[in-house]
Amino acid sequence: SPGLPCGVVAKIVDTEGQEVDDGITGEICFSGANVMSGYYNAEEETRKSFDTKGWLKTGDLGHRDADGFYFVTGRLKELIIKGGENIAPREIDEILLQHPAVLDAACVGIPDENYGQEIMACLILKEGSACSEEEIRTFCLERLGRFKSPKVLRFVDHLPRGPSGKVQRLKLADWG
Repeated sequence: SPGLPCGVVAKIVDTEGQEVDDGITGEICFSGANVMSGYYNAEEETRKSFDTKGWLKTGDLGHRDADGFYFVTGRLKELIIKGGENIAPREIDEILLQHPAVLDAACVGIPDENYGQEIMACLILKEGSACSEEEIRTFCLERLGRFKSPKVLRFVDHLPRGPSGKVQRLKLADWG
């Protein structure tokens, strides 16, 4: 958790820009004297990044707990929208990483005729580990339920990462 807001006012909003209750995931927004006023020589990007009341839309997904602490759960552009429901890929990643044979995991939305998007998980197994798709599917069903369980599983030897070391999820979508 990044913790409590310091030097800014923060809120979590839904896709309509309405503030949501504690525990509900949405986009993290900031306002205050310490918040940037826009992008240099980029009027269109600036316009897209602020709501009509001047709140900066960070593009980060997260929630606030009852004590006011904020938690970042992912990026808006990486959100999986399955059957109209928003699913943060990191939520699924964290479950997959609990499996004893999984070294690393990353999920992404891929096109689906029925739901709009389906979930694909790319998995790196620990050296010397053997694990079947069926074992991973059962593990996910028990912890995530059918709706949030990955439909497609890919066992891979690496995940694409950027200079900061973060998984580049949008590149994973091409692997679907």
